[in-house]
Amino acid sequence: MLIAAFPAGPWATNCYVAATGPGSECVVIDPGKDAASGVADVVREHGLKPVAVLLTHGHIDHMWSVTPVAGAYDATAWIHPGDRHLLTDPMAGLSPESASMLLGGDYQFTEPDDVAELADGAELELAGLRFVVDHTPGHTAGSVTFRTPWDDLSGPDISELMFSGDLLFQGSIGRTDLPGGDHAAMLRSLASKVLPLADNIVVLPGHGEQTSIGRERATNPYLLDLVDSGDAGRVTRGL
Repeated sequence: MLIAAFPAGPWATNCYVAATGPGSECVVIDPGKDAASGVADVVREHGLKPVAVLLTHGHIDHMWSVTPVAGAYDATAWIHPGDRHLLTDPMAGLSPESASMLLGGDYQFTEPDDVAELADGAELELAGLRFVVDHTPGHTAGSVTFRTPWDDLSGPDISELMFSGDLLFQGSIGRTDLPGGDHAAMLRSLASKVLPLADNIVVLPGHGEQTSIGRERATNPYLLDLVDSGDAGRVTRGL
């Protein structure tokens, strides 16, 4: 499998390009501000053809370039219906400080020509790869993660890659104080969709360095609090 990543724009949002290998179709994940040129560089270097753009959520730092990237390659954009409105009105999800960064700019946002909606538990077959969608509200109402199998038996013991967006970071979790954020929902998502996962899943977050489920389970203070308080079991059981 080929995974290329680069931080894009003033928010240093990680944009990922995933493919089975060079010279194949590929999937672009979270093309933020100024990501279009980086995607083009990766595509050109490896001889790839983007067929889909996956969005972990609708915040502007993750979807700024979705329409130009999807349009340039005639690719389908995928987003959860809970965040679809942010494709055309991203200001609805901004913090005051983020909005102030954009003041004075003449920005117009439109949906890509081809938009498909994601559902919890869906399995997508794209560019020869399989992605499992987990709906993980909290950071936004429509936040999702994408998990794809890792089949390189010659490398380290890795079962899956998880593109976590702004749900889970190395040593931290996504903020919930923005419009549409919900801290209680974030805790439920972490308890029900993160804690049950295998330790050997590599986490590729929306910002910062990669990590693993095992490392975060052992060291992330937010996950440790869930386990220590017993909330993880109650939430997972739906109590």
